[in-house]
Amino acid sequence: MCGIVGSITNNHFISHKEILKSILHRGPDGEGMWLSSDESVFLGHRRLAIIDPEGGKQPFCNEDGSIWITFNGCVYNYLELAQILRRKGHKFKTYSDTEVIIHAYEEYGEKCVEHFIGMFAFAIWDENKRRLFCARDRMGVKPFYYVHKPGIIAFASEIKSLLASGLAAKQPDSHGIQEYLVFQTVLGEKTLFKDVKKLLPGHYLIVDEKAELLHVEKYWDLKYDIDYYHTEDYFVDRLKLLLEDSVKIRLRSDVALGAHLSGGLDSSTITCISSQLNVGGEKLKTFTGAFTEGKKFDETRWARLVAEKAGVDILEIYPKAQDFLESIPKIIYHMDEPAAGPGVFPQYMVSKLASEHVKVVLGGQGGDEIFAGYARYLVGYLEECLKGAIEETDQRAEYAATLSSIIPSLPMLQQYVPMLRNFWADGLFESQDRRYFRLMDRSGGIKEVYNPELFGSNQNVFEEFQKVFNGSNAKSFLNRMLYFDLKVHLPALLHVEDRTSMAWGLESRVPLLDHRIVELMASIPPNIKFKGGQPKYLFRKAIKNIVPGEIMNRKDKMGFPVPLHLWFKDSLKDYVSEILLDDKAKNRGIFNAKELEKAITQEKDFGRLIWGALCLELWFKTFID
Repeated sequence: MCGIVGSITNNHFISHKEILKSILHRGPDGEGMWLSSDESVFLGHRRLAIIDPEGGKQPFCNEDGSIWITFNGCVYNYLELAQILRRKGHKFKTYSDTEVIIHAYEEYGEKCVEHFIGMFAFAIWDENKRRLFCARDRMGVKPFYYVHKPGIIAFASEIKSLLASGLAAKQPDSHGIQEYLVFQTVLGEKTLFKDVKKLLPGHYLIVDEKAELLHVEKYWDLKYDIDYYHTEDYFVDRLKLLLEDSVKIRLRSDVALGAHLSGGLDSSTITCISSQLNVGGEKLKTFTGAFTEGKKFDETRWARLVAEKAGVDILEIYPKAQDFLESIPKIIYHMDEPAAGPGVFPQYMVSKLASEHVKVVLGGQGGDEIFAGYARYLVGYLEECLKGAIEETDQRAEYAATLSSIIPSLPMLQQYVPMLRNFWADGLFESQDRRYFRLMDRSGGIKEVYNPELFGSNQNVFEEFQKVFNGSNAKSFLNRMLYFDLKVHLPALLHVEDRTSMAWGLESRVPLLDHRIVELMASIPPNIKFKGGQPKYLFRKAIKNIVPGEIMNRKDKMGFPVPLHLWFKDSLKDYVSEILLDDKAKNRGIFNAKELEKAITQEKDFGRLIWGALCLELWFKTFID
């Protein structure tokens, strides 16, 4: 887990030192640079040493110096791949996964990415072919940004490096801002910066020596080729095996390792499996956080229960309003773009705690998107089942549930009645893409505090949404929802995972997002994996004897709520007003200052209106001003 930068500039001067300095936090264990003989090609690296601390220094080259790599991430099956490559005649001088990528590229060319299990973003300069090959992992766990202009290309793990290069202007992308207000993230390869693009998950790009972008290629996508042959029991057994193997290979580390533990199904599963596999090793350390503002902000009793039954240590942190005040400017700086919800703050604080004890941490990120854990899937299917019952089509194979079978799962929607009221207020029984767009549109309750011109009709945003939602071969509504979340919502959460961990020089690993697990879940008939509309139905069956029964039976999972609405009305009121109501904010053309001033004192419980506005304005102040 490191930070990478690089460029092909053809005599255009950039400060390599300044670019590397901007990601010092990503690699506190060392720095490396390589320049081609004509100095037109530059590769840079900041290192967090996890695998082969002595031998894995980068940039790294093959035996004759014709291929150079800068790499961020971890290829977990590097030991198995190294054996295969040795049998093919490759000779290794280190025990690092970096060298495995080099030899895999020599052996398989661009198809090397198909052999990797892991998280990665890397760039390879091939001196013989005089071209740059850059790739990003299937799920988008590791980031890769680039700016491309005639005769120049530069790439980096973080946008701030591209700003430091002087090649990317500090100009906001207006369409990106519109998408951020709707989805709390930006779709496709866009970012909030006009000049900066992101290489999408499961893609690679190739650039020649003149910095001409030859092509961007999708090497992996999720296919919903449904397996109607195998039984539910088979899928449960297969998922169990993959969960264990995924955790097992992610426990490979030459440094201290721990786990996040919230007390929910996902993190509890990772903790329990890790503890079982860590036989004879040092006692696993786990990390959790909560707030002292009341029970609805504290789930530590569940985390402690899991820790006790799994036989692991647990360390806790309780952030205060003052911690938020001191941390939020740093969080915005590390994030590069405002994204996701207030959970980024406690995640940042728990990562700080973990970094004081370990260098690698495993987490349960991705479980809701892969195993169908969000309540919105049930909300969407409730309407679909009602429509199917009326039209007498609810027995079609692509349905995950019928109206009669979904009834036992409906009580879990009690706390979502306001969402249902709003969701059903308009457009009932419209097309699936329009209905899910309504579920994912976060702009409904915030428009009054923004300039109306930022929203327009939302038609352009909807068209971008449609491209993703309808972009797979999925037939069922469930799989279409899951596909969109895999492509848009999940990368936004992984963005938070990467930045909050790397801000503290901590490597974060996410076993549930092993692509073998993701592909298995995509192949399972919807009426098995979301049986009766029960979230995480198949996952629950697979972990039944792994996770304590008390956790399996929980009905009150909260998702790390933050008492911001309490702080904004009290201890943080002056700070928020100072940021959002100064002259620069008022003259920016983004906010409706009068409505914003009223909203600061009237934020709803767990509302995100002020949070979203604060993040956006701090982003402008940090990166644009």
